[in-house]
Parts: sequence; C-alpha cells; structure tokens
Amino acid sequence: MPTSRTGRPPVRRAGRPAAGVPRDNPVRRFHLRARKAWDRPLTAYYLILGGSLLITVLGLVMVYSASQITALQLSLPGSYFFRKQFLAALIGGALLFAASRMPVKLHRALAYPILAGAVFMMILVQVPGIGLSVNGNQNWISLGGSFQIQPSEFGKLALVLWGADLLARKQDKRLLTQWKHMLVPLVPAAFMLLGLIMLGGDMGTAIILTAILFGLLWLAGAPTRLFVGVLSVALAIGFLLIRTSPNRMSRLACIGATEPGPNDTCWQAVHGIYALASGGLFGSGLGASVEKWGQLPEAHTDFIFAITGEELGLAGTLSVLALFAALGYAGIRVAGRTEDPFVRYAAGGVTTWITAQAVINIGAVLGLLPIAGVPLPLFSYGGSALLPTMFAIGLLIAFAREDPAARAALAMRQPRFGRKRGAVRESARAAGPRRWNTMRRRASAARSSGER
Repeated sequence: MPTSRTGRPPVRRAGRPAAGVPRDNPVRRFHLRARKAWDRPLTAYYLILGGSLLITVLGLVMVYSASQITALQLSLPGSYFFRKQFLAALIGGALLFAASRMPVKLHRALAYPILAGAVFMMILVQVPGIGLSVNGNQNWISLGGSFQIQPSEFGKLALVLWGADLLARKQDKRLLTQWKHMLVPLVPAAFMLLGLIMLGGDMGTAIILTAILFGLLWLAGAPTRLFVGVLSVALAIGFLLIRTSPNRMSRLACIGATEPGPNDTCWQAVHGIYALASGGLFGSGLGASVEKWGQLPEAHTDFIFAITGEELGLAGTLSVLALFAALGYAGIRVAGRTEDPFVRYAAGGVTTWITAQAVINIGAVLGLLPIAGVPLPLFSYGGSALLPTMFAIGLLIAFAREDPAARAALAMRQPRFGRKRGAVRESARAAGPRRWNTMRRRASAARSSGER
C-alpha cells in the first residue's frame, strides 16, 4: 500500500457525485418515503376505512351544528336531526362491518335480491297512499312516525352490484366483444330504474345513476362509438327533461349567480356563496354560522358543505375535499389492481357513484353546477342516503382485503394470543407472497376485452 511522506496511509476522500445525479435532500427523501408508503399493501384498506369514518364523524358534527336552528323553528329539540342521523350512522356502521366481512360470492348472490327489492319499493312509491311527496318529488315511503325511506337511493347500490355481476359473467364467457351483449340487458335495466326515478321527479338521483351506468360501460371496455352513442341519447333525454320543466330551467340559470334575481329564484345558490365567502381561512367557529338562521334553505342536507365553509373556513372545506380525494384514489386502486372482473366492476361502480355525487353536490354549492338536490355522501343529513353508501364502503373494504398482499399483511398483524406463530406464518403463505415494497400487479399478456 503506498504511503505518504509522513509514513501514514493516505486518507481516502469521498468521490463527488457524477454529473446529472441529484444529491440527496430532505424533499427527495420525503418523496421517496411517501411513495413507498402509498405503495404498501394495506394503503387502500386504511384509506377507505379511515377516510369514510372521518367523513361520517365530521358529517355528524356538522349536521348537529347546521340543523339546530331548523329543528327549533319546527318546535323540535335542537338535537332532533342529529339523533336521527346518529341512529342511521349506527345502523350503517353495522351494514359496513357486515359487508366488509362478506365473501365476494355472497356479494354476487345478493345482487339480484337487492335489485328486485329496489324495483319493488320504487314501484310502491307511485302507489297512492303509500308514496310521499317531499319538496315536490314523489320518492319517499313512510315507515311510521317521523321515519321515511327513499328507495331510489338503494337503486344505486342495486345497479352497481347487479351490473358488476352481469358484466363479470359475460366477460367469463368472452361475450363483451359483441356490442349487443355489452348493452343488453344492462342499459335497458338501467333505463327502467331511471324511468321509475323520473316518475317521482328526482333528476339528481337519475344523474348519479347515469354516471354509474357509464362508469360500468367504460370499465367494460365499450368502444368509443358505442360509448358516445349511449351518451348522446342520455344527453338528449336530459335536455328534453330540463327544457320542459320551468323549475329545472331556473336552476340552470342560477349557475354563477351573484344576486338572488327576480322573485328570489337564485336565493339558495347565492346564499350558499355568501356562506362560503364569509368563512375566510379558518371560519367563524363551530356553531357560529349566520346563514343557517333561516337564510340558507336545506342547510343540513344539500348545502351542508356551505355551512362547513362558513364555520370551518377554507381549511375545513379543503379537508373534506382531501378525504373524498383519498377515498376516490383508494377505490381506483382497488379496481385497478385486481384480477377478479366482478371486483373491478363493483369497485369502479362504487367509486364512480361516490365521486360523481360529491362533485355534483360541491359543484352546486360553489355555483359551478345547477342545484341537483343530491346530498354529499356520508356527510349530509339523510338516513336513506347514508345506509346504502356505507354498505358500498363496506364493499370496497372487503375488496381491498381480498388482495393477496393485503391478506398476508393483515394475517401478520393479527394478535397471536392462543395461536402459534407458525400458524400465522402459514396463513400468510397461503394468502400469497409478501410484497411489502409494491403491490403493483401486472396483467397477463392475453387480457380480456373488458380490461383497460
């Protein structure tokens, strides 16, 4: 070994990084850690479970805050609407837990009974003496006392499950390459549900059902011409329904309105903007809303996002948006990383349903879309909307648990009381290989026509 003039070995200096290679920095380390965390096996599972629970709990808080004045004006206790919503959340939590523990085969078996029950109840809505009219829409059935149910909300869940099962069966038989098998009987059944809903005048729910239908067709790999053709028919029917209704035309004219206009036709839309504008960065404080004192109609249902902006400010509304974005991302991840066609269609349908409904509700509050009268999923007051939505969230949780890497991770994290460590390891091996750094799954070379 060569030595220096002093007789000591020479000191080795660290070489400089090659040109074009960025040096390690905190931002890069944070990016790599975040990317690794997003790619873990249980990311989708925790996002769906945690995001949905946070939205529901925050929704309960805002329902209590936004509904107090309305309840007192109706000579009811201030916590009246909150107690009903809390009861619905408890029932919905039980449905979520049950759905998350059901096997995929049982979900497929429930598709036809849920569809038949939804159709039967939507027919009962139109029977005189059974159906009730609320705010001009004949879409409710009384359950006795102050409890009512809106069957059209369960029609969304029915279309998701039945449509996913139908398309999965056709894909297994390699029939989705033919346009008639892709459309029939999915599109006629969806139009039947839309017709029953429109008999009651609820166009907002009809829009959500249409979005679910197109989401399923997109996931099934519908050709562009076929997709555009069905979309053109739906837009033509929607334009006709809007054009022939003065109420819907007035709602369309309130997009971007800053004044209530003649006869206060845009009163609700404008006061929703007022509520958001007065919230500022951090809001006026929980319970300190001014618009809920009779100025903003439906403050605890369709326009609860406006009250959230007024009381919690921009920080509160951005938090709600971030939770919905995380929920949507997790749903897309579950749909994109599965090899089961039913899971892909059902997860994509549920994600389309929740995302489209959130966009329509928030867009209406912001004045970017017409007021469609649809609640904010998991957030607005309304047990009829909360129950099927929480069951759908349970579906996503069950699908996220079905991934082999997620099953292995959950098996390793189970308590070992009364079990041998070897049994845990055997269950992990049976679930599949351990892939902690990534759960990206490459499809086989021969992909079916329904995959994108």
